[in-house]
Amino acid sequence: MVGEIATHDDDHDHDHHHDHDHESAPAHFGAPERVSAGKYVTINYTLRTNGQIRHIRSAVWGDEPLEYQHGSGRLLPALERELEGRVAGDRFEVTLPPEEAYGERDKALQQRVPAETFGGVDQIEPGMCFLAHSDDERRVENVIVTEVDEDNGYVVVDTNHPLAGMTLEFEGSIVAVRDTPTPEGHQHIDPLMASMGDGLALAAAQATVDSRRKRSDEPSNSTGPDSVDENGSA
Repeated sequence: MVGEIATHDDDHDHDHHHDHDHESAPAHFGAPERVSAGKYVTINYTLRTNGQIRHIRSAVWGDEPLEYQHGSGRLLPALERELEGRVAGDRFEVTLPPEEAYGERDKALQQRVPAETFGGVDQIEPGMCFLAHSDDERRVENVIVTEVDEDNGYVVVDTNHPLAGMTLEFEGSIVAVRDTPTPEGHQHIDPLMASMGDGLALAAAQATVDSRRKRSDEPSNSTGPDSVDENGSA
């Protein structure tokens, strides 16, 4: 009888260990979502030109990551190609020469406009950036002041993209890849932004305006050409 009891206990222990192994077996997880057409992707990134930081989206600074729909045209095509197939947690370093970014600067895109076009601005200085509607009212263009002739009453503006002629150096990470947008990310998509580069241009314009305002005792609520303000709102 003792032997039979011992044998029974051994069998029970074996069954118990077997059940325990079965219960603790890792669950099967599917492959992670990869960046592909139609996916909603959130990224943190730093953009440099000539080694100088131009724009940052970083959790370190409390920034919200950029969310975009892959293939929608919000990012530069060359940058999208580099992000294709990556998964959340992946880091990336991408260098885009001007021909893969915003092209070379075109002197033909500089023009004179009457100084009164900027009538709502206290003081116009070279380097200031604005947004203006195109002649056909179908798109919003970035306008950079390159020359101010107060004596003759005109301003020279440049409608080249602010990042034209520059090599763009991106460094960042994939935060998430989803089938649907996050509510917060969807709300932050600016309809005026045709691409991330335009968003960077808006940021550069705002930084320029902010630096000008710090030199003045009274903040300006001025507007740029065609009643489009410096924040990009119509």
